[in-house]
Amino acid sequence: MTVRVLLVDDHDLVRQGLVRAFERAGGFEVVGQAATVKEALSRWTVLRPDVVLTDLQLPDGSGLEVVRAVRADSDTAGVVVLTLHAGDPQVFAALQAGASAFLGKESRCEEVVGAARHAIRSPRSFLCTGLAGALMRRAETTTTRLSDRELDVLRLVAEGLRTAEIARTLFLAESTVKLHLGQLYRKLGVTSRTEALAAGLRLGLLMAPVPIAG
Repeated sequence: MTVRVLLVDDHDLVRQGLVRAFERAGGFEVVGQAATVKEALSRWTVLRPDVVLTDLQLPDGSGLEVVRAVRADSDTAGVVVLTLHAGDPQVFAALQAGASAFLGKESRCEEVVGAARHAIRSPRSFLCTGLAGALMRRAETTTTRLSDRELDVLRLVAEGLRTAEIARTLFLAESTVKLHLGQLYRKLGVTSRTEALAAGLRLGLLMAPVPIAG
């Protein structure tokens, strides 16, 4: 089956280079090109390609708008971000927007084609060679922000302990435990135990998913 690709980049030379890369790889057909968010969304609606490959910086907005729109419209389309700005914030933004893969523009043509193949096979899994490092750096920053006691409380929450049980384990008043919970919720940017555990797992503060006590 031929994989149909839409290219979104405001530099014609970049798009033409990608066209040649996909032609050489075989099994792909570039069915459309766009230089702006508006053009990309219009072509997506009309062409319904299998994979959209987009830059982040576009003249009329961000490629993340393209990622979100495609993902909101389709669970099966692949979305690859190819950008010159490949720092941790961009990686996490692409992940949260629903991208299938993220690459810097220094990547080899073979890597871009490989990312497109991954995107069509596993559109909802995120491929990024720098993700592990980005997660480690975020975890280090978060660990530094959380106090030792807040980390203790988070880990006991992960063991399924209720507020009263955490208080007894740490020899604290329940009101103090609630204060620590509120502080770590704020620092992690969450509003519940479930979200706190998900953030802890994502940031490497917790080792494995566990049941949550009500």
